[in-house]
Amino acid sequence: MSGFVGREQQLRSLDGMIERVRAGIGSPDPGRCMLVRGRRRVGKSRLVETFTARADVPSLYFTASRQGRHELALFAEEAAASNLPGAALFSGVRLDTWDAALRLLAQALPYDVPSIVVVDEFPYLIEETPSIEAVLQKQWDRLLSRKPLLLLLIGSDLTMMEALNTHGRAFFQRGREMVVPPLSPAETGVIVKATSAADAFDAYLVTGGLPLLCAEWPTGMSMWKYLEEALAEPTSALIVSAERTLAAELPTESLAREVLGKIGAGETTFSSIARASGGLHASSAKRSLDLLGLKRLVERETPLSTKPSKEARYRVADSYLRFWLSFLGPYMSEIERDRSDRVLERVRRGWLSWRGKAVEPVIREALRRLLPLQGLEGAEVGGYWTRTNRPEIDLVGADHAPVARRVTFTGSIKWRDNQCFDESDLNALAVATAEVPGGGADTPLVAVSRSGVTARGAAVAFGPDELIQAWTRS
Repeated sequence: MSGFVGREQQLRSLDGMIERVRAGIGSPDPGRCMLVRGRRRVGKSRLVETFTARADVPSLYFTASRQGRHELALFAEEAAASNLPGAALFSGVRLDTWDAALRLLAQALPYDVPSIVVVDEFPYLIEETPSIEAVLQKQWDRLLSRKPLLLLLIGSDLTMMEALNTHGRAFFQRGREMVVPPLSPAETGVIVKATSAADAFDAYLVTGGLPLLCAEWPTGMSMWKYLEEALAEPTSALIVSAERTLAAELPTESLAREVLGKIGAGETTFSSIARASGGLHASSAKRSLDLLGLKRLVERETPLSTKPSKEARYRVADSYLRFWLSFLGPYMSEIERDRSDRVLERVRRGWLSWRGKAVEPVIREALRRLLPLQGLEGAEVGGYWTRTNRPEIDLVGADHAPVARRVTFTGSIKWRDNQCFDESDLNALAVATAEVPGGGADTPLVAVSRSGVTARGAAVAFGPDELIQAWTRS
């Protein structure tokens, strides 16, 4: 489909599923099911729509919408308008139960060619009709799986979608799972037509790889020009997407939203988060952090070394939400009264400092994907710090996590615009490495820089061009 970028791995998985359905025609149970989950606005629906269009088989796409007793009527309308062979069975019909709807759907499906049925926002149906899981399980086992059908259940409620396939739930082991991640830095760069790998990383840090935000970015436009135009439009995706996500994920959790805001503003430790949130009691702070972790909005990290540590740090998981919480969310009143110039100036002042921290988890993920490399071993990449942040090391490679058996390298990130990674940076890394449990004088040192490396003695040096290959190599 025009304008669709990336998702090769997910499309291959979906292609493989429909081919398994096709190969199973004539067998007792050719049907297959896949549970598709991912954060809101990450592009799950567009992915499945693209796959369905190119599969070119009879299909039905239904999106639940929390309309209670009207949901069955809406399903019947979509089914009647579909290109399933028996679509006419749904014309003018009045469905009273999902059991009846699924039995009629089984009659409408072809028996000699594959078909695809998509139920988007499936968690909404579970909220409205908790028995839908058991009903679906019954009709899947009795009727639907006996047709050459690929059933795709899509949901943004990650906790609920994960739970569907757990022991004790009605649909346990009846479907494979697929997680749809945000677009990668490389894919983001392709969409926005970034002129360099460094600019692609910048675009990724601002958009979080969310397709809607990337699509709003005019191709080839610089980041600062994009921010100027997007901030001047109060309804731009850059401004409104985060608020809509939070309204959906935390509709009644004002305390958790406050805690999230403090993390977005730069608080990282349990005590500093609780203190900044009005002196929260420890139990209240823990409940909020647990909820934010369950919603995949916040990630908890611990130092990586050969010694266990309780020095946990918290960070906002999504880069776009992190950007929004730092620069946009607290200043919505300025945007609403047409003072986006003040917001943009605040971004300009804080950008280099914010970017230097925000890029760290992205670079760690890149190295995880690139390892092993000549001169570098390890399967895990994290960081190391102490309570006093002396030392504090951006990159630690290890053979195992959360407690390593062996530290395989350490590294430092200098993501500066016009300053290379020099000898003093490498020397500082060597000194700090000696204080890392498992580190020592023979630990390989890694230099990561946005603007080049002049230091000699690094085992490996990485710049934006090398890092972007983590998402482009086959």
